[in-house]
Amino acid sequence: MEVEFSKENFLLSEIKYEYLDHTADVQLHAWGSSLQEAFEQCGMAMFGYMTDLDYVSIEHCFQLEAKGDDIEGLLFHFLDELLFLFSAEPFLICKKLEITKFDLENYEIECRCYGEPFEIGKHPQGTEVKAITYSAMQIVQEPERSHYEVFVIIDI
Repeated sequence: MEVEFSKENFLLSEIKYEYLDHTADVQLHAWGSSLQEAFEQCGMAMFGYMTDLDYVSIEHCFQLEAKGDDIEGLLFHFLDELLFLFSAEPFLICKKLEITKFDLENYEIECRCYGEPFEIGKHPQGTEVKAITYSAMQIVQEPERSHYEVFVIIDI
């Protein structure tokens, strides 16, 4: 669902992710001072693997919802919903993700996704992400240090 937003005073998040080699696939490693931030960064890592985000403008905002049965399922379904947003109409490539609801009791996320439709010629073509996997998924939570990390293997 597309939602209205203002481009005024729009700040982009610091990059807090990296790509780790994995046999025939790639592992996304993202971190943050909260688990919510680590989830947002993991989503951005996936988009950054598909294209160079420096070429992406913020023209649209779509809201998505994701639900899981546990924390790993929530991360899986969140990334899967983001991948669907890219793979089908509106073919959105995101420059910023903002989780507006992060409910760990009911395992629900609502997220605003800011970006524009992917366009060959404007956006460099990175690597196609075929699927999100549960394989070797890790969620590290160290609240006493305000340290959270997620590791997710994507099928490319």
